[in-house]
Parts: sequence; C-alpha cells; structure tokens
Amino acid sequence: MDRRSDGSRHAGRAEARVVHLPSSDQRSAPYLDALRAYAQGPNLRLNVPGHKGGVVASPSALEIIGHDAFRIDVPPLLWGIDGGSQPTALERARDLAAQAWGAGRTWFLTNGASQGNVAACLALRGLGERVVVQRSAHMSVVDGLALAGLAADFVAPSVDAALGVAHGLTPEALDAALRARPGAVAVIAVSPSYHGAASDVRGLAEVAHRHGALLVVDEAWGAHFAFHPALPEPALSAGADVVVSSTHKMAGSLTQSAMLHVRPDAPSDLVQLLDRALRVLRSTSESSLLLGSLDAARQHMASRGRALLDETLDGARRLRRALEEARGARLADEAFLADASVVALDPLRLSLDAEPLRMTGLEAAEHLRATSSVDVEVAGARVITAVLALGEDLDRLGQDLLAALARLPAGRPEGRRLAALQAPAWSPARARVRDALLSPIELVPAEDAVGRISADVLAAYPPGIPNALPGEEISAELLAYFDAVLAAGGAVHGAPSPALDRLRVLRDG
Repeated sequence: MDRRSDGSRHAGRAEARVVHLPSSDQRSAPYLDALRAYAQGPNLRLNVPGHKGGVVASPSALEIIGHDAFRIDVPPLLWGIDGGSQPTALERARDLAAQAWGAGRTWFLTNGASQGNVAACLALRGLGERVVVQRSAHMSVVDGLALAGLAADFVAPSVDAALGVAHGLTPEALDAALRARPGAVAVIAVSPSYHGAASDVRGLAEVAHRHGALLVVDEAWGAHFAFHPALPEPALSAGADVVVSSTHKMAGSLTQSAMLHVRPDAPSDLVQLLDRALRVLRSTSESSLLLGSLDAARQHMASRGRALLDETLDGARRLRRALEEARGARLADEAFLADASVVALDPLRLSLDAEPLRMTGLEAAEHLRATSSVDVEVAGARVITAVLALGEDLDRLGQDLLAALARLPAGRPEGRRLAALQAPAWSPARARVRDALLSPIELVPAEDAVGRISADVLAAYPPGIPNALPGEEISAELLAYFDAVLAAGGAVHGAPSPALDRLRVLRDG
C-alpha cells in the first residue's frame, strides 16, 4: 500500500525501484545442503556438541526438537561446511543472500537484528564520533551507541498522539537536525515501523549524503520488501548504506537469525569496519541451525517469494475488505498514511484501531487471547497489529479473526484509561548514554527516582520503543504511564524488577 501512486508529494520516487529476481543458483542452498550431507555421512563424532548428533541427547528434547535438528547441530569450522577449501558452503550461502537482497556484501547474524544494530554502531565509531539517531530506535541501538562511545543527537519521529503510535522521520526533519548538528558521520533511522509504516528512505538517503553522512536503516520488519514491487521500496534500493534485517520476522528463518547488508558500492573501509565489529560480537560457536535457516529462507524467498507474495497480497486485500465491512472493526491504514512521514504501508501488517470496540488496544489484545486464543504481534494504547505471513491461508485466517472479534465482550467508554496510556514527552538528557551506563548507580524505590537520572533503557512493551534512555531524567509522568501500562497488562523492559517497584539511577555526587 503506497501513497506515492496517488499524486502526492512523494510521487515518482518509486521509479528507481528494483526487485531482485533469482538466478538459477538461487534455487540451491549450499550451506543447508552441506549440513544435510554431514548429517547423513559416516562421521565418527569426536567433537562437540555433547549431544553427539542426538545420540546422547535428552529424550524429552529429542521428542520436541526432533532427531534431524540434532544431527545438523554441528560446531564451526567443519571441513566442507564453513571450513576447508574456498569458497566454503557458508561463504557461498552469504554471497547468494547478497545477490538476492541486492547487497554488496551480506553477513549472517545469529543474535538477531540487535547484533546488527550494535555492530553498525561499533563500525561507525571507526569513522567518527557524532551520529544523528531517530529517537524511536530499538533498544539495541542505544546499547550500540554506549558500547561504541558515540555522541548521539536524537531526532524525534513523527508521532500520532491520538493513536499512540510513533512513525518515522521526514527528510525535512532530518535536514534540520543535520544543519543544527553538523559533522555527523551517520544517520540511524527506522523503516518500516513496528506497525509496517515505511518512511521516505530515498529522501532520507539524499539528505544524509548531502550532509556527508552515511544512512543506516534498521529495516528489521522489511526483509520481504526486495521480492515484490507492490511492497514498500527496500532500503538498499532506496540508497541506504547499511541495512539491518530481521530475516526471521518476515522471511521465515528461525527466531534470532538475521542479516546485515551493505550497499553494492559501499566504501571498503566501511565494509572492513563492519566485518571487524561482527567478529567482536559473533559467538565462536554460532548455531548451525540458525545459519542453515537463513540459507533456507533466502532460497525460499528468492525462488518462490514473488509467486507467494502475489497470492498473499491478494488474500490481504480480501481480508482488509472483509474487516472494513465488519461491525466494530476499523483499520488504521488511513490514519497512518495521513502522517507526513509515512509514504507506504506494508500490506502484511494488519493494524486495527480498537476505539470502535470501546477498549484500549491492550484490553482488546487480552480479550482476544482469553476468548479466542488469538495472539497479535503488538498492542498499544489504541492500535493492535497482526502479522500476515507469505503463503498463509488468509481467507481462513480472516474468518477466524472476524469470529474472534465477534466474541469480544461489550466495551465501555475508555477515555480515562486511554489517556493514561498516552506516552509522555521524552525527558531531556542530562548525561551522555555511555557515561550514564558506565557511571556508579544505586537502586532506589520507584517513587524516589523522580527527578533522578535513569541508568537504564526503560521501554514500555509493547511496542518496545525507549521511553527513557540512560542519562535522561525520570519524571512523575513517566512513572504514571508505566503504572498504567502494567495495569493494562503490558510490561516495562529494562527495569530491575517486573513490578517496577525499584529503579536504577545514577548515584548522586
């Protein structure tokens, strides 16, 4: 779903869109095939892991996980898999992934896109100290800033206060930020958002490059964009220099597996800095299961993704029409596209406004779980968002979802409860992120933390966007918001206790 085709100010930017079509090699899975060959071979396993290919594994683990998974759970540097003659099976798999996503080089990640965000920050420190960062960036970006010792200037994204949803950056907002803070070596932005709202990455790249800065895009939710022209433009095609992708989210690899891409003409120093950073962060015992799932997901997307997306997008259109006609259901698409920072929506994200149900989004999600065993991806003050998958039977899913919505109890006016779930404005920073994370701290009762400087990233979940960064002041309004989130069934990540009765703050003096 794209507003660029409606004659808006964004029209024409989709013309440079490239969909990466598979070559014949994309139908192979060299790393996965090498694992399979090893599992079926006569090897005498005198090495780790200790389950010896499942021979001495826990019977309960074998029952749940399966013998085949244990057989291909192998250590690194085995000859013919990721050791031996060049290029290895793993190297060939990564090269195919780079080709499929249109990258100059691709790395496989086994600690999620979080690993990619931290690695990007470490690499950027080799180019300079100052960066401009979208304030709604993932918590892992904040960790990366601290570990790298980067001086970050945060720029607020566009926020829909009524829906309680943060979107993205506009090129105009980024240009103003870079003019006010010259000398940044990079910009770190997020697109698409948790709810599937895509920013004008092409415009952001043009602005960043004009100011001499690289553009790093956390595209965790857009791993499928490269495989169909009806989807939002992928960040690499739009001019991003570094792209972090949660392949497991939308492209079908195992949870915790992800990829990091750089553009085809990326400077060699950037490539080497990223490679070094990933060596620092990479486990020396990376999971072959996760790596194999990345190879399989790439093979599946490159060889069948276009056809599957054709079917899935048709099903998504039918599902949206059914929801638009259903009593009490309201899609948030129109409201999202009205925001200046949003140029397109991912059709595989289904966002519903819970206001017609006379509930908050958190209450609607809880009732869906309790009455129909429905799990949505994210629920907030007013919006609940579901994820649709490639190849899923969306007609059947739509029938089940409509039936679940019909079973919801009658809601009641939610004005006070909804107002309590509106996140307060971000507090001013009183210390740099790195300084705050490395400073002496003390644990205090939550009520005594008001006016003190947070030592942690504190983020209401969902959606997991930091409400307080290390170095920012904790306000009474923030604590009241967290209390409302907890009372509504949400959680606050980063706090030392789930009940949020204590907080870590910088030690006075």
